[in-house]
Amino acid sequence: MYTWKVDEESAGKRIDVFVAEKLPELSRSSIQRLASQDKLTVDKAIERTSYKLKMWQTVKLDYDLAKLEEIPHIDIPILYEDDNCIVMDKPRGILSHSKGVFNPEATVATFIASRLTGLSGERAGIVHRLDRATSGVIIAAKNLETQQWLQKQFSQRRVKKTYIAIIQGKLTPPEALIDIPIERNPRKPQTFRTGAGGKEAITVYKTIKTNSEYSELELAPQTGRTHQLRVHLKHLDHPIVGDTLYDGKEADRLYLHAYKLELTLPTRERKVFTSKIPASFNAIMK
Repeated sequence: MYTWKVDEESAGKRIDVFVAEKLPELSRSSIQRLASQDKLTVDKAIERTSYKLKMWQTVKLDYDLAKLEEIPHIDIPILYEDDNCIVMDKPRGILSHSKGVFNPEATVATFIASRLTGLSGERAGIVHRLDRATSGVIIAAKNLETQQWLQKQFSQRRVKKTYIAIIQGKLTPPEALIDIPIERNPRKPQTFRTGAGGKEAITVYKTIKTNSEYSELELAPQTGRTHQLRVHLKHLDHPIVGDTLYDGKEADRLYLHAYKLELTLPTRERKVFTSKIPASFNAIMK
């Protein structure tokens, strides 16, 4: 446990600035991540890292710095950026944000951290998520006003999301609407399943093309449940290729790609962002 008293010279400084001066081996993003795990307090209270300190307050950092690893830098292709938001083309294998215990892994959240104003924590700026194994379009907010603006659109279902997936076999009919609730699987808590007691989950699918073994689908989720597309397709006995968590055939990747995202920016301009479909999708369909 590291404990410091705020003196006259440090009064008025942000918490993250204060701690960074005391422990220069820590980056600001690392301090923000620790704060999001409730490991940083001011007079025993949890405060935002943007909070400005007052004289004689007590700042405590509860963490073994010997275990702390610096978060590595990653580059994520940027599709669009302005003063309010950033749209990225997330590669597969990268988390949208960390969760649980402190994790020094690079994520979309750590990539955008230096661009944010007035936001802190492990999910700062993140308004929606893509699974680690899913690639494609993801948008993040740079400030609180934009974060609330975008979150409201997602919650009110005014954002149009389009995915491309490769599944095993052929669906009948070739296009339809799936309206089946989804719930957490109590026997395997890291997964989900369809169930009457679950939350509403709606997916529209359309078959683009097929071959003797696979089908390429366009998927439009109308709700945003965790693993929704993967669970719905498993329920239909046509799991996504590479989705071994939901009984899909083993492959070099999860064949699910966030292809298109349509929403309204804070400027009131309606925009459509697209990510090129990975070459492996075309290859497997040949």
